[in-house]
Amino acid sequence: MDNNKKSPNEEQGYAEEQGKIDAKKLQFYENLRQKAREWTKEKTGTAGNKLAEYLFLLPDFFILVCRIAVDKRVPAHIKLKLAGIIAYVMMPLDLIPDFIPIMGSIDDLVLIVLGLNMILNDIDQQILEDNWSGEGEVLHWMQRITAEAENFLDRNILQKIKNFLKL
Repeated sequence: MDNNKKSPNEEQGYAEEQGKIDAKKLQFYENLRQKAREWTKEKTGTAGNKLAEYLFLLPDFFILVCRIAVDKRVPAHIKLKLAGIIAYVMMPLDLIPDFIPIMGSIDDLVLIVLGLNMILNDIDQQILEDNWSGEGEVLHWMQRITAEAENFLDRNILQKIKNFLKL
């Protein structure tokens, strides 16, 4: 008899415990985000809160991509695409270098949103919604960011982002 094999009750207990741990890990971001929002609103008022709305989009979308990448409902080939997006965002050298205040995050945000738009054809929209931490509707923000990118970003940079996503 295999002494390492767990009974069905032990396996269920282990799975439930793992679910609690994973939920705690995911809740960390929610708590941190809320504290940062409250601090911003308290210290900067209405104007700062409006700016925070845009500043929080990158971490909201980054955590969305990370959560989708580990979601069991997502096929492996989509997870590979998400890994490429995560790697790009984490790379220190981007199309617009990250050390440029505010502007340095734009290419990361646009790349994430355009990447999510591409994979949305291959996954259920509910997966995006289930993993979204940001305020408002995720699809609304995706549409808004995509439209702004088309109007705001240099066409060469936008095309380079789209080319990266085709790889």
